[in-house]
Amino acid sequence: MSIYTRFAGTGSYFPPKVMTNNDIAQFLDTSDEWIVTRTGISQRHIAENETCSDMATEAAKNALDMAGMKPDQLDAIIVGTLSPDTIMPSTACRVQYKLGVKNNCMAFDLAAACSGFLYGVRVADGMIRSGSAKNILVIGAEHLTACVDWRDRGTCILFGDGAGAAVLTGDSTPGIRSIFNYADGEYGDLLKQDNLGSQYLKKMMNEPAIDHMIKMKGNDVFKIAVRAMADAAQEAADAAGFKSEDIDWMIPHQANLRIIDAAAKRLGLDKDKVIINLTNYGNTSAATIPTALDQAVRDGRIKRGDNIVSAAFGGGLTWGSMAFTF
Repeated sequence: MSIYTRFAGTGSYFPPKVMTNNDIAQFLDTSDEWIVTRTGISQRHIAENETCSDMATEAAKNALDMAGMKPDQLDAIIVGTLSPDTIMPSTACRVQYKLGVKNNCMAFDLAAACSGFLYGVRVADGMIRSGSAKNILVIGAEHLTACVDWRDRGTCILFGDGAGAAVLTGDSTPGIRSIFNYADGEYGDLLKQDNLGSQYLKKMMNEPAIDHMIKMKGNDVFKIAVRAMADAAQEAADAAGFKSEDIDWMIPHQANLRIIDAAAKRLGLDKDKVIINLTNYGNTSAATIPTALDQAVRDGRIKRGDNIVSAAFGGGLTWGSMAFTF
């Protein structure tokens, strides 16, 4: 009998504090109109007291609850993040402890920036299909507002904090139909963060950490992202055998409305078939796809049996896509 990977449960968490564009305009030369016109973002959530692992744990609890699963039923925990509490121990190990998992299941972080959730799902899919695991928790979690330079209006306006999670399980019913991941390190310097790395620690300790927060060459990244996300989304749909009329929903990485529109247009989808939470939450990197998925499941838009295509693009450069039946 063939083993497939399906989504058994989803969960999400956002910290309660909200920062609007007008709030940012109080200390930065910008405006609500300027930000909305260029990004589609109106506000974002800010973690004041929560850590990345705190948010990841709350999202995980919600996903486990929907799946009807106990923490000790997990065979692995994978966390996609570029803003971990610490490099060591990993955020995944911290989540394992906070969930009360006692079975010593494997737990590790995965660094693929905004593509982190799709990378994690592909690793989990391979483990489940091979029979080496039955139930895997995949989380995308970010505390990005701690990683931006609040003097740089080109980046700080974009990002927010939050976490999304999914419990993946082996099943005889097809779930994930196709999944692809890619990277091109040639363009790594277009979108980077230096101050968590050994290069910074070894050579730049006399320089302020704030000078090495997230840096992005926005126009260059935009040009590559538009093409890569659209191509990847089409590839996943084609590999799954999905025609436009077969796709119930698209859940893109929430980076920029213009990039999202281009990907949807490539698939021949109307805007009302695209799940968007960018306006109220900003770009939460690895958390965008799982949080948008969870919100749409819980509000009743996404139902069992719906066909979904997702695509993401992030620093590295990395990108990927997935087609699945929920």
